[in-house]
Amino acid sequence: MTKKITIAIDAMGGENAPKKNIEGLKIFLEKNKSKNDFFIYLYGSEDLLKKEFNRLKIEESRVKIVHTDSVVSDEETPLTAIKNSKNTSMWNSIQAQIDGEADISLSAGNTGVLFVISKMILKMIKDVSRPALAGLWPSKKGMSVVLDLGANIECDENNLIDFSEMGAALYKSIFPGSKPYVSLLNIGSEEIKGTEVLKKTYAKLKSLSDDKNFLFNGYIEGNQLMEGETNVIVTDGFTGNIALKTAEGTAKFVTDSLKKSLTENFFSKISLFFSYFSLKKFKSKLDARKYNGAIFLGLNGPVVKSHGSTDALGFYYSIDLCYRIIRGNLMNEIKSNLNHLDGKK
Repeated sequence: MTKKITIAIDAMGGENAPKKNIEGLKIFLEKNKSKNDFFIYLYGSEDLLKKEFNRLKIEESRVKIVHTDSVVSDEETPLTAIKNSKNTSMWNSIQAQIDGEADISLSAGNTGVLFVISKMILKMIKDVSRPALAGLWPSKKGMSVVLDLGANIECDENNLIDFSEMGAALYKSIFPGSKPYVSLLNIGSEEIKGTEVLKKTYAKLKSLSDDKNFLFNGYIEGNQLMEGETNVIVTDGFTGNIALKTAEGTAKFVTDSLKKSLTENFFSKISLFFSYFSLKKFKSKLDARKYNGAIFLGLNGPVVKSHGSTDALGFYYSIDLCYRIIRGNLMNEIKSNLNHLDGKK
């Protein structure tokens, strides 16, 4: 009998929790009602969660509520997390991996605290010095994995090599059968451009490139991120976070400007009527909720961070991401790729 995929969810994390989290769970259960290969543990106030279950008429055949009294607040700092976060819904959802009850953990709560306690409980993978925060970005040809998105302000070449191997493993686990093409984010595509760290990383990735783990695609510039010529984009957390926020802001600017232009007068509203379905498809492509969920890589267990302000649909996509990550054997893919580095860094 095949082992079921088990997901531990901090049901109390994020804005409007647990309401939006349970609504997202309901969407996931309905979209996967024909599947019987997963089980979900929900950590939080049993009374509040039962109330939401009754309101939404959710059956508990594939879900179990695990009561916890405490919740990590948005005001909690990483420095106080060690003292104050024990036995909270967030802590217990991660501890579930150590206890053998879950394959992956998900929270929409405080990012800094989640990062600290995840690292404390799960520990780092041997020979990986720093964890990375990875996310999914849309491109003209599908989806790309981008990392680091903010966990590490400064990185050396060994960190970027680890990120490349782990990012390629994540891509293979989410998109089975697809080949990872790795690129380094830089100010130009020529080998001579960039910092010394980037140049050293370039040379090393070029020598590590092979058909089994990943193919190195050289440098990529910021204006090429959405082209889809590469599907694993690697950078330090400082640059990655700026790129992320710029992309989010640009997408919002484009959609807001388009909406304004198409509704400002009678004739534009007529054109909106005739182009409705094309515009709906365009809006869907830029819907940030579809790409909700950043993954902590480098730990001895996967942790997904949902955006705290997302809605039920966005939370559904983060649960779906958890399911796909485990179905694609992420941890085995990471270990296989890191074994590729033995003695080569």
